[in-house]
Parts: sequence; C-alpha cells; structure tokens
Amino acid sequence: MRLFCPTAQLNSGWMHTDARKVDNGSLIEGDLCIVGAGPAGISMALDWMDSSHRVILLEGGGFEYEDQMQELYAGKTTGQRYFPLRSVRLHYFGGTSGHWAGYCSPLDPIDFSRREWIEGSGWPISRQDLDPYYRKAQAVLDLDPFDYDVSSWQRKNPTWNPLPFDESQIRNKIWQFSPPTRFGTRYRERILDSRPIHLYTYANAVEIVANESVREIREIRTKNLAGKELRVRAKHYVLACCAIQNARLLLASHNQAAGGLGNGHDLVGRYFMEHVETNSAELWLAKPDSLDMYMVDYGKSKARAELAIGAAFQQEQRILNGTCSLSPLEVARSHKPFIETWNEDDKEAEKKMRLGLLRGRISSRTASGSGRYKGFQVFTRLEQAPRAYNRVTLDTERDALGMPRANLHWELTALEKHSIRTIAGLIGKECGRSGVGRIRLMEYLRDPKDSSWPSFTGAGWHHMGTTRMSTDPAQGVVDANCRVHGISNLFVAGSSCYVTAGAPNPTLTLVALSLRLSDHLKSKMAGRA
Repeated sequence: MRLFCPTAQLNSGWMHTDARKVDNGSLIEGDLCIVGAGPAGISMALDWMDSSHRVILLEGGGFEYEDQMQELYAGKTTGQRYFPLRSVRLHYFGGTSGHWAGYCSPLDPIDFSRREWIEGSGWPISRQDLDPYYRKAQAVLDLDPFDYDVSSWQRKNPTWNPLPFDESQIRNKIWQFSPPTRFGTRYRERILDSRPIHLYTYANAVEIVANESVREIREIRTKNLAGKELRVRAKHYVLACCAIQNARLLLASHNQAAGGLGNGHDLVGRYFMEHVETNSAELWLAKPDSLDMYMVDYGKSKARAELAIGAAFQQEQRILNGTCSLSPLEVARSHKPFIETWNEDDKEAEKKMRLGLLRGRISSRTASGSGRYKGFQVFTRLEQAPRAYNRVTLDTERDALGMPRANLHWELTALEKHSIRTIAGLIGKECGRSGVGRIRLMEYLRDPKDSSWPSFTGAGWHHMGTTRMSTDPAQGVVDANCRVHGISNLFVAGSSCYVTAGAPNPTLTLVALSLRLSDHLKSKMAGRA
C-alpha cells in the first residue's frame, strides 16, 4: 500500500497517523523525512509549515510517556558512573524537552576554534555562521530576543551587581530561561494542523536502506510493538533522534555497509561528550549578599549570570571551557547530588525528579528571610574534551523491536579535573584580590596529583558528539552542512554533530544548528545548493 496522507485526514486538517493502525508493509512517500520529533526534529518541521514540499515526521512513541516505549532506550554503560540510559532521553512526541530545565546560552566563539591544547577541537563553521539561527531559535524556545549582553540585562535588573572580578579573567555570562518550552504540548496543534507536515507516531526507525552503491538512501524501515512495519521514501532524510540514537541507527544499518552507514572511518558513535557537572568549591563572602545577578527564581526569572572564564586565560592555562553557578550553601546542602537522585529505582524519575529538584533548590534561596548569605556553593559545568574512546556501540542484546541495544562508554580525563581545579583557583585569586571573600576548594581538588573523581560527580544529560562535523571524512561523520559523508541525501540534526561541547547547555545551539540545516535543505531542493 502506498500513501502519504489518508483523505479523511487531509479534509479535516489533522495530519497525523498512528502507525499501529495502517496496513502492514505500507509505503509512505514524501519529499523530506525527519526521523525524530524532539527539539531538533520539531524545530525543523516548524520551519517547513509554509512549504509546498511534503514533510514526513516520524516519532517512535506516542503523545504521552509509556513505559514500554521508554524501555526501547535501555542500554548499558561502562567507565565513569552514569545515569541509566533508559532515563536520559524521553521516547514520545516532544522528546527530551519533556524534562528540560530551560537553561539557554549560546556557545562562545572560542568553542568553534581550533585549540591546539585540545585534540580534536575546531569546527568547520564559526559562531558567526550560527548567529542568524540563534535569533530564530530564541523564538522557538519562547525566549526574549537574542541579547546576551550583560549590560543590557543589568539595565533591566537594577539589583544586579556583579562580583568585582577582573573581566579579562572572569566575565559574567548570561543564561536566559525558557518557560521551559515543552515541544510536545507547545507545538502539537501546529504540527497536526499543518498540511505540508504529516506526523506518524509509533513509527520507530530500525533500518536505513541505501541503493546498491551506498551513495544514496532509498528508504527507511520502521516498526512498532503492534507488529506493523512501514517503509518511508523521500528525496532527503534527516536523523534527529539524539546523539545516542542517531549513532545506534547508523551502526545498526549495516546490511549494505560493514560497520554501519557513514562509518567508513570507524567514527560513528565516537567522540561522545557530556558536561561534567560537579560542586567544586565554597565561596565565603566578607559581607553577606544576595548576589541577585547569579540567582534564579524558577518560573519567574528570565535570566541570570554565571561566572565564565576568559578565552585568553583558557589558552594560557590550557584548560577546557567552563562556567560556575552560585547557590546559597544552606540550600545546596539540602539536596542530594543529581547523579544519586536520578539513579533511584523509579521508572518515571526522568520526568518528575529534575524539575522537582530545581524548584526546591531555587525557590528556597530566600528561606533565611533577608535573602542575604555569606556562604555559596560553587557549581561547575565544564565541557568534556572530545575523545574517540568515549563512544556508543551496539550490544548483542536486542530490544522488543529487534534493534541492538546501545552501549555507552564514558570516561573523564586528567584534563577535566585540571580545568575544574584551575577555574576554582582563579575565582579564589580574584576573591582575594578584590577583597570579596575567600574560596574553599572541595577536598577532591586540593591535591594536584589526585586524578580520582568523587562519587557525586555528575553530568547534565547533555549528549553531544557521535556524528561529529568535519570537512574531512577521515575526521568526522558529517560535513559542514550536516550531510553524512559519502551519502548524497542523508543528514543529521542536533547535538550529535557537535565537535566540542562548550560550557552552555546544548538545547539553544542544537535548535539553531537544526534551523541552519533546514535552510540548507530548502536551498538544495530549490536547486540553489
């Protein structure tokens, strides 16, 4: 059976099909197929709402959380202690925006540069290339205009008084806060009511099928737990599943290419990156202060500042990029480390725990009455150096659809620990120079020869890398336009294309990068690229 949109749905305007209810073996045809309806996939789909092209949007789950769907994401981890893979990504329409905290800030120019002290760094695009798409992404994420200038936000917030640090060493980097936007609810009606876009739920992509020369994709096979298999054919295909699932699908599509599609140089799945997130020090002020500029009242604040390290200092000290947030000690000490809380035996922890913890942490910051404190927790978020051995591979165990499960190996290095120690030391130096107070390093950072990590070391659920970008096929999986090397019509959207992680949470950048890809595909279809 060949179909794009059933007539009844065309007439009603609701462009959605439950793939469990179509004839087994049906063929779906369109111009563009986007695999995955999370922030990357939905952002791209929204950008095609006024197009004359037919867009197929495939979502593996339904519109709500279901345990049997979430179980398809289960896998194994080795190396550094990590969260259960079944909980770190949500498998339904809207994807992981369902437990996103809403933190947004763009990458720094240095993040795109080749840094000779960081092996594998250097993007084939610049921050300037992304700036127009950052502006578009702001609207998608329900943010204020693209303005991350500290002075602009200080004019809006008269109580914002920055710590008197040397700005060439430590600057204030602005974070804006999305409500947070839940893509599954925020954009459901717009997607369903868009004639160019046809959403198929319960359509899990299990194999990408190429032509005989493996230079072009012919179709994508999908399955669901109802036993229905569908085939999807389009002119162009975009994988927007997330860093682990993008790699998993490429690796599992190995019937025509040994090792998987796009994997001629054994790079698919490699260079997985996370943000190292951990308490690094205590800041003790000489005089109590509210430090309003660095605080956030969840649900009310539109922005806050974090302490960021200048590019020149990063180069001088040969460290990774990172930022530090501050929270009152009496608040911070009342919460478990996230790595411990999120590993509790609760199959819906990924949906409810993170926001609960954040609300408790932020709303109680004025519990002392005056809201002025002497002691603050310094919490560091640090980019991870790209390393080939941090990777996603396939397990021998298969999920309920017959797909090999994912294995994630994740290790930290001495460079990450050296960087955290150096950043905390710089803050301490500036505290002393300015007379603000003093810094007390966490015990695990005091001995420069100690390479171990404490049990509370966590991460941000920020999956990046695995299909990294490079102009050289021997150094990356996709090119500067996110096209898989060697395959003319297969593209990858989202943070799996990142070359380095930078310090900010990845959502704003992954949406911007997806919108840039969307523009490229429009030009390509119009014969301009």
